[in-house]
Amino acid sequence: MTDHTPTEKLRRALFDTLGDERTGMLGLEGARDHMQPMTHVFDPDKQVLWFISGHDTDLVRQIKGAPRTAHFTVTAGDRSLYACISGLIAQTNDREKLEEVWSPMAAMWFDGGIDDPNVALLCMPLDEAAVWTVEAGALRFGLEMVRGAAGDHDPDVGDHGVLEFRHAA
Repeated sequence: MTDHTPTEKLRRALFDTLGDERTGMLGLEGARDHMQPMTHVFDPDKQVLWFISGHDTDLVRQIKGAPRTAHFTVTAGDRSLYACISGLIAQTNDREKLEEVWSPMAAMWFDGGIDDPNVALLCMPLDEAAVWTVEAGALRFGLEMVRGAAGDHDPDVGDHGVLEFRHAA
């Protein structure tokens, strides 16, 4: 039986977007640095985002030794979903996972390839995600905006919810 609850619908839409899109914006909570574009690999079964970065980046320097709360934002290419995901991000030395998520795009950043001493693998289990979906096509979106401006009702163009994720200990 398929779960069609609003929460499950948002979860499926988020997971689809994380699987389809390859980049988003990543930043650390409380950091003075701006969020930065990062390529991710998503493991939907474990609900984990993986990133490859360099030891010499401000981001990796700030999480070295202790996990930090991070935020990752992603937008669907067709603008049907916007999300801000939070979770603890940490560096890991999992060589098997690094080999699994390594890509030609990652290789472009590291002269020594996967064995470059600057390669840092980051792991971010999903904790919470605020998700907005836009289900209205251009015509419906315009009509909803006109009706909303006329005072008839609040525009209804999609769903919003906050998802929580649980991880096995």
